Amino acid sequence: MKTVRNPKHELIEEIVRRLARRHSTAVVLFHHAVAERLGLGPTDHKCLDLLRECGAMTGSELGAITGLTSGAITGVVARLERAGYLRREPDPHDGRKQILHLALKRAHIQDVINPLREDVASMLEHFDKHQLAAIAEFLTRSTDLVYHHSTLLRAQTLSSTLGVTEERSLQP
Repeated sequence: MKTVRNPKHELIEEIVRRLARRHSTAVVLFHHAVAERLGLGPTDHKCLDLLRECGAMTGSELGAITGLTSGAITGVVARLERAGYLRREPDPHDGRKQILHLALKRAHIQDVINPLREDVASMLEHFDKHQLAAIAEFLTRSTDLVYHHSTLLRAQTLSSTLGVTEERSLQP
């Protein structure tokens, strides 16, 4: 019996199996290059990006978003502050906490990223309004899915780590 090809399903398969993964890899490599150009590590750069996206927050909040330990966040904050990308201010409601803010040096980041932004904007000029709406919807919904699955993976990792720890503690 001959299998009937479904062009829509083939395209979905191509997007899911190859194109999205290729895009993700290219984006990760680009951000590694940006971090390197800024004199930062990739984790430091993405934490800085989260501060740009989400606004000022505490180190604990940044740790909760990223899944980094408090020790790792302390290192990230110290490196970003030393590099001039971040400043800390006391939390007006809790003197034990500090609020992390972007520093003025972020204009330097824009200089590094703007050539890609300009090229993407130029590329998007070739799409019509409906195609742009579909691209925007895809990026929004796929980003939400990636965040969701990141949270699930962290929860599963934590759960399995705790299970191993509990199992070890039960052994004589």
